[in-house]
Amino acid sequence: MRRIYKKLVLFSLLGLCLVFAAFRTSDKYFLIAKNLDIFAAFYRELNTYYVEDLPPEKLMHKGIEAMLEETDPFTDFVPEEELDELRFMATGKYGGVGTSIYTEGEWTSITDVYEGSPMAKAGVKAGDIIVSLNGKSAKNMEQDDISLMLKGNPGTSLDIVLRHPLTGVEKAYKIIRDDINVKPVSYSGVIRNDIGYIKMSQFTENSGLQVQQAFEKLKQSQPQLKGLILDLRGNPGGLLEEAVTLSNIFIDKNQLIVSTKGKVKSWDREYKTSQSAVDAQVPLVVLTSRTSASAAEIVAGAVQDLDRGVVVGQRSYGKGLVQTTRPLPYNAKLKVTTARYYTPSGRCIQAIDYSHKTEDGEAVYVADSLRRSFVTAGGRPVKDGGGIEPDAKVESMVLSQVAITLLRKQFIFDYATRYYYAHPQVKPASQFSLTDAEFNDFEKFLDGKDYSYKTRSEEALEGFRTTAEREKYYDGLSKEFDALQQKMKHDKKQDMLKNKTEIRQLLEEEIMNRYYPQLGRIEKGLSWDKDVDEAVSLLHAPAKYQALLQKKN
Repeated sequence: MRRIYKKLVLFSLLGLCLVFAAFRTSDKYFLIAKNLDIFAAFYRELNTYYVEDLPPEKLMHKGIEAMLEETDPFTDFVPEEELDELRFMATGKYGGVGTSIYTEGEWTSITDVYEGSPMAKAGVKAGDIIVSLNGKSAKNMEQDDISLMLKGNPGTSLDIVLRHPLTGVEKAYKIIRDDINVKPVSYSGVIRNDIGYIKMSQFTENSGLQVQQAFEKLKQSQPQLKGLILDLRGNPGGLLEEAVTLSNIFIDKNQLIVSTKGKVKSWDREYKTSQSAVDAQVPLVVLTSRTSASAAEIVAGAVQDLDRGVVVGQRSYGKGLVQTTRPLPYNAKLKVTTARYYTPSGRCIQAIDYSHKTEDGEAVYVADSLRRSFVTAGGRPVKDGGGIEPDAKVESMVLSQVAITLLRKQFIFDYATRYYYAHPQVKPASQFSLTDAEFNDFEKFLDGKDYSYKTRSEEALEGFRTTAEREKYYDGLSKEFDALQQKMKHDKKQDMLKNKTEIRQLLEEEIMNRYYPQLGRIEKGLSWDKDVDEAVSLLHAPAKYQALLQKKN
């Protein structure tokens, strides 16, 4: 009898737990329904009785934006009119004329013309100035507005008037928009005689296949390839499946590349390689930077965790979140974070904790003390919570303030335009270099032009002054401050000389981009790239390369 009583008590408690759980779930849905009713009633009353007319779409979008502030920046509402951006992220295609632009002052210039695009076929050149679009003056027009007018459905026409940057002659064009396909493999070739190099800019549809085709072509052109550099620097990521496909080029069949885990458990998934590798033996270096993110980090993480190659460069961005697109009424979309992804060792490399924010509403980075340790297939230690740490770290290049100013004010761009029209032919990008006389010509070109700037030291000193004034210390320090400020005054001519090598390199890259669009800038940059130098050094020293793969601190 006592056993029966105990069982009855146990079943009663179990029943109560189920009831409470049901209540908790129903309470959640009740609160959702309740607050939706309140929201709808609030809007109805506000719209009916507020003294001024309120634009409904603008008001609702404000409400959506407020909700999104509680999420991460990757979760977003995409209205129908912005679906082209979503399409571009997935496919690398958009409807337009195939050009990049930059606005400086009153006018907007063409900065790049994509190979094979409608603009290229029409003979438009980098440096040309946009005068009007469809009969509307482009003077003082916002860059975003011009960009919007350049884009459009394939087959539609654009009437554009361009001004020659040197002669000032204006010419009218009728451009028929087309599908513009931004190639995910922006450059591939053999460098330093025996090292393959592939630069990948994004993970869009079929990008993995394009990397494979580029790699196979490199092997055909150089059968004695001593290694491959896969450059993912600045790559913001894209499609997760393409990261798996790319990894499969170098990692053999049935190897785990990435797994995803989220709130909807039925969506949790493991992604493994499905084919035999194209080449599972070629020594491999993956280059990463602070702006390598998402799918780029999946590839770098898999290569590192499976000890398939080494990572060189700087710590990656740290985006370990997966987004899914959900349909909404009226062709709108919700791009929502649904899961975290994990590399083969089991680590999530998400660097920012969006669930915890400061009093100012800023999300916080995962503290180093909270980062957990994992091990690669060969037993090397790796950590979560902070992007992919390179196996061989190279300090990132920081441009001088004078170089940044010359770039921002378009003086390097403008001189490259002038150089292009003065020199009909030049050497190939890998062999081209500016002479001292040509660099002196650039300096003369700058005479009378305003490229004033503040050095970082000057900015820091001004910050110190502001703090000292606020804390009422400045009066007692003013003489010392003025003396230090006088000593720090920079001479632009001296800064030019001090940073001559850096400025010369930027000039050479921009000039080569005029003769060999997109490819020239990359190829020229390879000749002085520190990350590439380190990668080549490792691939030319097999013992050093292997030592990194076996390092266990």
